[in-house]
Amino acid sequence: MKLLRLQGFPILQQLYLEERLLRATTHNWCLINQGTNPPAIIVGISGKPEKLLDVKAVLQDNIPVIRRFSGGGTVIVDTDTVFVTLICRRDAVTLPDLYPRPIMEWTEHLYLPAFQTVPSFHLLEHDYVLGDRKFGGNAQSIIKDRFLHHTSFLWDYQDFRMAYLKLPQRTPTYRLARSHSDFICRLKDYMPSREAFTDYIVKAFEQQFRLQEISLDEVEKTQPSSVPHITSTQVFTTADLQQSIMPLIVKG
Repeated sequence: MKLLRLQGFPILQQLYLEERLLRATTHNWCLINQGTNPPAIIVGISGKPEKLLDVKAVLQDNIPVIRRFSGGGTVIVDTDTVFVTLICRRDAVTLPDLYPRPIMEWTEHLYLPAFQTVPSFHLLEHDYVLGDRKFGGNAQSIIKDRFLHHTSFLWDYQDFRMAYLKLPQRTPTYRLARSHSDFICRLKDYMPSREAFTDYIVKAFEQQFRLQEISLDEVEKTQPSSVPHITSTQVFTTADLQQSIMPLIVKG
């Protein structure tokens, strides 16, 4: 598995890169990115901003909104988010089926050694939690004999930024209508440092894969962005966001 460590890499560029590595290569990959700037909101491939966001506040504060190529829910990310992405061939892992639930359960066991010092880490529905509080949100993309599983880990977060996110119509059962502040937690309260956390992850992954660290320059030389592939990641324009709430404005 090729390991690419990044620091402050823009999340839009990361999503473009992930989609390229998933669709246009045959290698196994692990990408670890510590933070992104500026803050951005990421919605799943079928996400509708008007149902997921306070669009007026997003427009007023000029927060970028990106539709990623994978499923999953909505997150706001910034310099305090740690991103970990796994891209694997079917024959590189032991799974009964290449479906979302078996992949989720496999990742729980993969990550477990990284949380040996943290009480009550486990997979709950589609989230990584400590007890009943979420700190890791997951999304997946599955194509033929390859899959991608990426996670946004909340190292820290700003409470005011959570106000951009509406309570979704479909929420995990275990949420129990809790507010964002009661539902999520900060990894910084449980880990010595972000660097230590990512080192724990690398050591955990080394128990199942032989990792080969590679630089971004090497990736771009061997897998340039010009390689033909489908690109589903997109940025919502201001006009897109305004249009999304027009029926609400007219109705109001």
